[in-house]
Amino acid sequence: MAGKEPLLSALKGGVLRLREGRGPCTDASPHLASFCQLLESILRKGLRQPAWGFRRRDYWHWLEQLPTGDGGRPTPLSTSIQKAGGCAKARTAQGRGRYFLRLALQGKVLAAAVRQLAQTPRLLEFYDPVSSVLGNEELLEPFLSLLLVVTEMDFSLDLQNCSFLDESWLLPVCITYETVPCRALGMVLRYVDGRVFVTEVLPESQAEVDEVVLAGDVLDEINGWSLRNAYSGQAGDVLQKLKGQPLSFCLLRWRWHDGGVYEPLLPYLKVLKEKEPRFQLQHGPRCRGEGEPQRLQGDRLLYNLWYLGQTSVGKYGGKEVLDWAIPTVLERHSAAREVLFDVKEAEVLVQEKTSSKLLCRHPYPTIACVGRCVGSRSVFAFCVATSLENPDGSTFDCLVFAASSEEECEEIIGRIATGFQHTEWFV
Repeated sequence: MAGKEPLLSALKGGVLRLREGRGPCTDASPHLASFCQLLESILRKGLRQPAWGFRRRDYWHWLEQLPTGDGGRPTPLSTSIQKAGGCAKARTAQGRGRYFLRLALQGKVLAAAVRQLAQTPRLLEFYDPVSSVLGNEELLEPFLSLLLVVTEMDFSLDLQNCSFLDESWLLPVCITYETVPCRALGMVLRYVDGRVFVTEVLPESQAEVDEVVLAGDVLDEINGWSLRNAYSGQAGDVLQKLKGQPLSFCLLRWRWHDGGVYEPLLPYLKVLKEKEPRFQLQHGPRCRGEGEPQRLQGDRLLYNLWYLGQTSVGKYGGKEVLDWAIPTVLERHSAAREVLFDVKEAEVLVQEKTSSKLLCRHPYPTIACVGRCVGSRSVFAFCVATSLENPDGSTFDCLVFAASSEEECEEIIGRIATGFQHTEWFV
């Protein structure tokens, strides 16, 4: 009789396909989603529905009632059930059940859950003994045997990627976007049915500079704060609480692995388009204009400059000090050093050209001002904080450089100014 159950035959084939891969089974496995769907079909087959009431019964409803066992002490199984029940991103019984299955595969506790069910008569009554697998003794035994084989397999799944399990087994592309504390993050957001969509990445903002976020992506988390089922303005409230801290966003891409739109997003995008008719999915970072500099190493702008020296300016690093600090350095007539000046997203790096030795690195939050004095149009300087650990307050040094032209000097000043303005947080 056991051999006549097509779901068990299909599950056996699914196990064999998963075992074909080398190393742990990951979310990239082409057979994982279909395998999970098979497991879910077996767990739902013959599930009795209540004769009255509005709540439709799902397999999660018996999972959450399983005895903890082991004298009430936490077990790997009870811990997985507790995590699934407390997951803020899974809002339905279907989502929690699916999240548990992923936890159970990785934690090797799925066979233990089914065995616990078989030993709990009041929960076993959830299943019809004729039409189900779990309620039929002859079918339950081969099912458990297959689960024991699965228990011997290794899974390495992204358990944070669970915000669409309520709707689909198909998981979105999930990435982490980290950036510095900034005043001009530059993401325009729209809330659609509890999801937080990026509708635009503003020009010259930190998000555009970082070239990670695209219009159409979903903000799923900020520094571990879930935005699943977010109310209007919640992302702003979270950012307000995190002001001044480095930011880590969990982003769900609108584009799936095959290059097309992630299918579960389609209903949301339809509503979004109705609310904002001019909204368009962004396919890549905004291209730089023709006037942008072309000196690139990797993705970084490099400038060939002369380092003229530096001087201490005391406990005040405002732009007013540049008028006397730059001439002070020039009057020393120190030997100039040829350097490569690297303008990065979060900091400025200076390295000696001949040896590539790193001379200094200055994150934008440590830069107090940047500019030039009237008499030296191709010479610029910036002040940086030093002695940050000094309880009496920081002191500042002024670093002076010469560019090849007034235009290049102007360009560098603008880029440094943009960098430290982005990293200046304000409310």
